[in-house]
Amino acid sequence: MYICRIIDFSPLLGQNEDMGTIAFNKRANFDYELSDHFEAGLVLTGAEVKSVKNGHLSLKGSFVTLHEGELLLTNANIPPYPFAKVSLSYDPTRSRKLLVHKAQIRSLIGKLHTKGLTLVPLRVYTKKRLIKLEFALGRGKKAFDKRSDIAKKESKRNIERALKNA
Repeated sequence: MYICRIIDFSPLLGQNEDMGTIAFNKRANFDYELSDHFEAGLVLTGAEVKSVKNGHLSLKGSFVTLHEGELLLTNANIPPYPFAKVSLSYDPTRSRKLLVHKAQIRSLIGKLHTKGLTLVPLRVYTKKRLIKLEFALGRGKKAFDKRSDIAKKESKRNIERALKNA
């Protein structure tokens, strides 16, 4: 009797399609009305890549800025990788460049001149072997908007609960 075992070597070779979300900004949908979504690559050092792939990344309080025609991810916290030689001057919240096409940057510049719009980072994920950032164009919500969203969620939850019990 022969036993046939199929072995998948693609994860070992780095050919897996998507490892999933590494970090998620939970406050983005609560604090902003999000409209247009964009994808950008992140420029990181080698030790930062290892740290991010281990899940050590926080988007809390981070934002995307436009500086001299380039997009930068500002205030995202990436702690140093513990097994790498990192200099004492390493700043975990430094601004990191985003890789976006020039045509997209030009359209974003036009949209950002509209009053009240900002770029909000939503999540960091891997796509093949690359680390990507999803960000969106958002307008800040007022306190009454947040209260109405909470009321809508509660009413939806109550309706689902009533339908489940009936």
